[in-house]
Parts: sequence; C-alpha cells; structure tokens
Amino acid sequence: MTATSSGPADQPGAADQSGPANQPGAADQPGRTAPADQAPVLVTRVGERIARITLNRPHKRNALDRQARQALRDALAECRDASVVVLAGAGGTFCAGMDLSQLATKSRDDEDELNRSWRMVQEDIRHHPAIVIASVAGYALGGGATLINTCDLAVVAEDARIGTPEIGFGFYPGLAGPAAQLRLSAKRAAWMVLTAERIDGRTAEAWGMANLAVPAAELDRRTLELAERVAGFDPVALEWSKKALWQIPMHIGEWGAALEFGAYVNAEIHARTRSHEGALEGFLGGVRHPGQGADR
Repeated sequence: MTATSSGPADQPGAADQSGPANQPGAADQPGRTAPADQAPVLVTRVGERIARITLNRPHKRNALDRQARQALRDALAECRDASVVVLAGAGGTFCAGMDLSQLATKSRDDEDELNRSWRMVQEDIRHHPAIVIASVAGYALGGGATLINTCDLAVVAEDARIGTPEIGFGFYPGLAGPAAQLRLSAKRAAWMVLTAERIDGRTAEAWGMANLAVPAAELDRRTLELAERVAGFDPVALEWSKKALWQIPMHIGEWGAALEFGAYVNAEIHARTRSHEGALEGFLGGVRHPGQGADR
C-alpha cells in the first residue's frame, strides 16, 4: 500500500490541483455559493432503524462553520432513536474540516469556542446510542479525518484523500492529531501529523482507520449493507457494546479490570432487554440468525 500518489494534489495542505481556492487547507470551490435557504446538514431515514446525516455544504467541500457544527449536533440529537447513523457528505466529498474563513479574523476566544464546539461534536458521536458509520468519499481533511476516527465504523472510497494539513499552517492538529494517535499506531499517526500528506482509502483500511475500502461507485451500497447488518442486532446490546469498545481501551488498561467491565456491560444489557433469551433458545432449536454459530 502506498500512502499517497504523486502530483500537485498531494502537496502539504493542498485539497485540489489548481486555482486560488486550492491553497493549503482551502475549502472553497471557485464560483460556487450556497443558496440562502440551503440547510447545512440533512437528515433522512432508511427504514425504522437507520438514519443518514449528510453534511450539505458542497460549495465548501463540506467544511463546517459554526452553524454547520451546531446543525450536526442537532441532527445527531434528532437521530437518538436510530440503531445506526450513517454520516456522509454531499457533492462527492466527505468533509474538509473547519471552515477557515471563519477562523482568519477571529479572536482567541473565538478560536477557543471553535475548538470546544468541535470537541462537543466528537463527544456527541462517542456517546450517541447508535452505531455511527462514516461513509467517506473525496476529501476528509483535518476535522474530516477526525470525524472518521471518532465514528464507530468507517467505509471509505478507495480513491478518498484523507489527511491532516495543519502542520502546513504552522500548528499541531489539535483535534485530528489526538484522534489519530488514539486510533492508529504511533508511526502512522506521526506520518499524518508531520508530513501533511494524504493517504488514500486503501491505505486507510490497511492502517486500521477504516473498516472497508471500496470502489467509489459502490460506496453508498456497501455502506448501506453494513448499516443494515448492524441495525439487525438488538439496539440495547449495540449501545452497550459501543460503550465497552470506547471505555475499555481508553480507561481500563488492566486485563482483569477489562474482563470485569465486560461482565458489567452484559449485566446491564440483560437488565434492559430479554432478547438474548429468545435468541439462545432459537439457536439451540436450530433457528439461526446473522452472527450466530460457526457458519455465519
């Protein structure tokens, strides 16, 4: 696997190949502006248990300004009854991170607010009862890369371009850096932080940043297949399994304590749902469901 391919698009911070809007970290697309009534985030439903949240600022490569970050938080709150939430971007790209046009003339207090709001978006995803799946096409830069690492699962297009351009502006990626360091090996996180080079979707899969890398034309279908599989399981078991997946590696370093926490999680699941009883009885009676038995 190669981390990048050669050419202008792979220079530090570049998000495209030509034009003034394509300087390091720029998110604008020349000549395009958003309609006045365009919602920055869209929510749609796929059946009863799957929701799709779409970042809807394609004229900014879905870079998130203050309004869009709040709209994303509102959308996540709206979808708390879903078992699975798919997070995607409009216009063939995932998310170019923060909208730098809002940062250029801001005070330190404004910068602190920006960082807080991004942290709250991450916390909303981490503590969301649904399993959140990133569906990544095109660019995922800075905060966009952070979103991939924060989501529970990720399906990426093979030709996606993922990176952290902050070092090109002379600073450490305060959100994307920690997220990469928690999710990737030390050397791979250092590569992203220190080189500002892009990795493609195939490399993201090989590095463990994504679960699947698929041809771009298959991205929506393969993401939906994964969402439908996960949504078929008991929602209480999913929610508490997600808690364990976050808590054990980050807060419980000792093996015995991790096993105790796993037992606690199952006790909490069993106190809230009896679905496991019917599943076990059915399995023993020869009724098999996805994920059960050695042949599934």
